[in-house]
Amino acid sequence: MKIAYLVNRYPAVSHSFIRREILALERQGHEILRISIRGGNDDPLSPEDQIEAERTHFVLHRGGRSLLLAFFRVLATRPVHMVKALALVWKLGRRAERPLPVHLVYLSEACLIYLLLRAENAQHLHAHFGTNSAEVAMLTHALGGPPWSFTAHGPEEFDKAGFIGLAEKIRSASFVVAISSFGRSQLFRQVGYEQWKKVRVVRCGLEPGFYEHDTTRQPTEIPRLVCVGRLSEQKGQLLLLQAARRLQDAGVKFELVLAGDGEMRAELERIIEELHLQAVVQITGWITSDQVRWHILASRALVLPSFAEGLPVVLMEAMALRRPVISTFVAGIPELVEPGRHGWLVPAGDVDRLATAMHACIQCSENEIESMGESARTKVIDLHDIDRESLRLAELFHRASPDGMG
Repeated sequence: MKIAYLVNRYPAVSHSFIRREILALERQGHEILRISIRGGNDDPLSPEDQIEAERTHFVLHRGGRSLLLAFFRVLATRPVHMVKALALVWKLGRRAERPLPVHLVYLSEACLIYLLLRAENAQHLHAHFGTNSAEVAMLTHALGGPPWSFTAHGPEEFDKAGFIGLAEKIRSASFVVAISSFGRSQLFRQVGYEQWKKVRVVRCGLEPGFYEHDTTRQPTEIPRLVCVGRLSEQKGQLLLLQAARRLQDAGVKFELVLAGDGEMRAELERIIEELHLQAVVQITGWITSDQVRWHILASRALVLPSFAEGLPVVLMEAMALRRPVISTFVAGIPELVEPGRHGWLVPAGDVDRLATAMHACIQCSENEIESMGESARTKVIDLHDIDRESLRLAELFHRASPDGMG
């Protein structure tokens, strides 16, 4: 079966789970056509992602002239479908956070993708994230493209469901994937009961090659915690710095690494100086997936005090590497992390509880850390095996029973 994958930006350091899913489907014998609306940014790519970049069709790399030519070609050959697509653009654009001309650009992108899918004889189109990539996929289908589906991750899709037309997308899609039971419940909220059967849980997965290597902790002189993720308000790094200051005031010896970059870096650097944390807190900037792995292995635990999430892949990765985690009772996280067995969960926004959990982790014996890490590894492998999860996804593709394009 030939399946097209559509992502707003692919490949990317933060989208390793999409690469794993694509490669797992290919191991099953499916042919995957990779389409990225935008090219990569300045993130350092792993060798695996560099290979993916060479195999990916980049829509906007073709330039505005190609988009216009595609639009007029589809208008000339499929005028009825174009009228329906324009009506859909008008419907979505009226309430959207972005102005109507942006949605017309999405339609032009859909025209180019429609022509590509037709030339490649793709049988299904699957988008990751329920935001603009899902809109482009829906418009591609409206133009006469193949059946389509999308994976919603959260929290962005759920925070602005009305502005991105999430309900309309669910109704249009052949099926919708949620990555956790919590995510499924949020999709249920958007549509009537008769649409619920479309929503299925397929978890993000890890391949054995990621966690079967040596996971021995790299020795550090001082106990180290690592927080991996975009430096943004939803990840809770500002609260993490407050908790770090409390530990420092209590005389606790520790190191904290913020692995990542993002829009809040300058503010976080300013707060680090204000709280006099320069000696214990390090910000790495963007790093490769191999470097992320190294930092996790050099840590006692991963800490992610998120305010809003879907289900962070980095939690799965740390647990697979036999590291306990410190996180929050948010979204799908409690479906994966059991407090006391796999680490610590604290109420989101509670700096006292966060500092207490970090202190408890630092004080744990090596045997306790190893025991929690082993339990964490067992749990994540049981729930998040990529080959098993991709089989579930492939079955959904088959049930869509596409015969090609109209």
